[in-house]
Amino acid sequence: MKQTGAAIRSLRTERGLSQEELGERADFHFSYIGKVERGEVNITLVNLERIANSLEVGLHQLFPFSIALEGLTDKERHIESIVELLKNQDLNKVLKAENIIEELLR
Repeated sequence: MKQTGAAIRSLRTERGLSQEELGERADFHFSYIGKVERGEVNITLVNLERIANSLEVGLHQLFPFSIALEGLTDKERHIESIVELLKNQDLNKVLKAENIIEELLR
């Protein structure tokens, strides 16, 4: 549940929402949202769907770790790892990383 909670937190912050705002949208108390994000509660699929709808994402986006990495080459796994590192960074850091990668590959 911690990975799902982290995905919820990431999607919530990307949208500029507080836990309270997300709670209001999904009709949950903000403290429940905090517990979900920290993986402290076992949340039902129905409640996950309410949160996904409130974040305006598909339910599958709350399970980013479910994307099968098996069958990927080592190179593809490393690329996925880089993408995951960049997802939680602000735009300035992403742009810096892009510039560094471009320089390395020239």
